[in-house]
Amino acid sequence: MPHDNFKDKAKDWDKNSNANTKTIGEAILEKITLNNEMELLDFGTGTGLLGFEIARHVRKVYGVDTSRSMLDELCSKNTPELSIEPLLQDIIASPLKRSFDGLVSSMTLHHIENLERFFSTIYTNIQESGFIAIADLELEDGSFHSDNKGVFHYGFDTAKLCEIVKSSGFKNIECTQVNTIKKPEKEYGVFLLTARK
Repeated sequence: MPHDNFKDKAKDWDKNSNANTKTIGEAILEKITLNNEMELLDFGTGTGLLGFEIARHVRKVYGVDTSRSMLDELCSKNTPELSIEPLLQDIIASPLKRSFDGLVSSMTLHHIENLERFFSTIYTNIQESGFIAIADLELEDGSFHSDNKGVFHYGFDTAKLCEIVKSSGFKNIECTQVNTIKKPEKEYGVFLLTARK
């Protein structure tokens, strides 16, 4: 397992990320019809902010992350009524052996170096006619993060990203801006990409 880049950030993560993730969760619920039969994967689940928003509407959410400290925070929030099953795994290096009705993800894609490999890997983990709903930053100049260690993309050119998703086999690809994150120096756009297998 790679070095835990979020070890020092995990404890305070929810304070800074909650509002954006809530908006992303609402955008996903607006775009995708969920039901209580579904089992979903929350990729880069972190402390489970997005996963818990979604978990209320489906049978089960599995939260996968490479950061043990983030998953420890997630587990501390699990209750008998609402929980996410944590998976400590790099699913690109060692793919999961099962499939899901859909994948959700918030602000994780910019940490993935090889996008082609990521999308072709998760394609095999999505059931026929299942969905992906992935939110991340629109193209930016590298100023969003105070420390760009572990950041492989300064946001995304969404047209180019959609081409990669299409070449991995997904269809009905749509990309829309769903939020802007205001920082003292500027605003950063957040998009939601949805597609079907």
